[in-house]
Amino acid sequence: MAEQIKIFDTTLRDGEQSPGVALTASDKVEIAQQLERLGVDIIEAGFPLTSEGDLEAVAMVAKNVREPVIAALAHANPKAVDAARDALKDAARSRIHVFLSTSDIHLMHQLKKNKEDVLEMAVSMVGRAKGYAEDVEFSPMDATRSEREYVYTMLQEVIEAGATTVNIPDTVGYTVPEEFEEFIKAIFENVSNIHKATVSVHCHNDLGMAVANSLAAVKAGARTIEVCVNGIGERAGNASLEEVVMAIRTRPDFFDMETNINTKEIYRTSRLVENLTGMSLQPNKAIVGGNAFRHQSGIHQDGILKMRETYEIMNAEDIGWPAGGEIVLGKTSGRHGFKARIEALGFELTDEELSRAFLAFKELADKKQEVDDRDLEALVADKKRTSVEVYHLDFVQITSGDHATPTATVRLIAPDGSVLADAALGTGPVDAIYKAINRIINVPNQLTEFSVKSVTEGIDAQGEVTIRIESDGRSYVGRGADTDIMVASAKAYMNALNRLLSVQRRADSEVRTSP
Repeated sequence: MAEQIKIFDTTLRDGEQSPGVALTASDKVEIAQQLERLGVDIIEAGFPLTSEGDLEAVAMVAKNVREPVIAALAHANPKAVDAARDALKDAARSRIHVFLSTSDIHLMHQLKKNKEDVLEMAVSMVGRAKGYAEDVEFSPMDATRSEREYVYTMLQEVIEAGATTVNIPDTVGYTVPEEFEEFIKAIFENVSNIHKATVSVHCHNDLGMAVANSLAAVKAGARTIEVCVNGIGERAGNASLEEVVMAIRTRPDFFDMETNINTKEIYRTSRLVENLTGMSLQPNKAIVGGNAFRHQSGIHQDGILKMRETYEIMNAEDIGWPAGGEIVLGKTSGRHGFKARIEALGFELTDEELSRAFLAFKELADKKQEVDDRDLEALVADKKRTSVEVYHLDFVQITSGDHATPTATVRLIAPDGSVLADAALGTGPVDAIYKAINRIINVPNQLTEFSVKSVTEGIDAQGEVTIRIESDGRSYVGRGADTDIMVASAKAYMNALNRLLSVQRRADSEVRTSP
């Protein structure tokens, strides 16, 4: 019988640390509920000590998601451990995840403490966490650049103090598969009480080997893999959930292991995370990229038509790629057909969201002769983005040309319901739109990235605009879709600004409520 590998998802914690990502509490709950449907074993919902907002978000996830274990991250200090306890008080199953650096470079330059003091901190805080939760995880941060004997000693001591999982992080993506596999084997050989804990691994992708390192660790005896949906996370990201899971599923002959993941939910989960984080997938991303199951070469097409397995080692339907893609909606399609197709694509909308999306579909169908699945995904994502807005884009009008000064007029609906309008000139139409919006909202920021891509083919295709702005040293991603690129640009900018404003409001609220 195949051995079980647990999947620990940290999209809501490490994934949210991706530059430009700022998830709201409701975003986190929506993703966590989808992760529950996906079948992950543990969800790391956040880092409660970082802010009241993150503590609240972890608490909301703990209340609304019941099947997976809900984990909260904590520094090895009393306030952090206590904050994790407070956030998890309503969880059906909880885990406190304590971490502390072990590498010389971290101890000398970051913690500025000696090894004995750091070891004492680790043991003390694991013991404190154990008083609050039966399930306690400990991570020696930067383990792969640490002195091995020190790591062995720390693992021995924290297990004795009550850690039920010990996680070996490749924090900076430094190791390689053969080396990491040997390290995990050495842990089993040199930590005498390792049988009392589950060994987990958390690999970063700085050298592009996070998935390979994670799978090598599994071969050495690790039984939990920490991952992020779409491989997002700090810097170059984390081990990708979908790649780890499908490697184990596709190669049972090699791994002889299995996970609890319902792979038919992978596509849906990937798109939800892409939409809520604003981090677009590269077309050639393994498993979930737009080109993952497309074939252009004539030889490949011929082989696929004769037998799919000639050039595909996975079945797209097993990953949840929507079936029935030949169904195309148009202006005569009704609400029932629209709802059925949206549900087939994996979206669950409230009645209000469905009504709003159906109206947007009708508007789009008036502009396009045919609306396919990619249009619908962009449309629903666009409506979901506007459901959490602070200011609403009500109207945008642009005048431009090669012999005209670009001019934009915009009208916004303020949080109190008042209508605000202004106009501006710019070096181009997008510049004019953004200047007009800035005249109304007046939040200092700098546009650092701007990209446009076509959602579908053809002259009537929707365009999707992705932008990044910076304010007070923090990045915010915005996305918008429309058949008019200028309107999509305005939507994307408003989406980014609303994210910025939401973070500012949350920070202001925390200041007002702090003692």
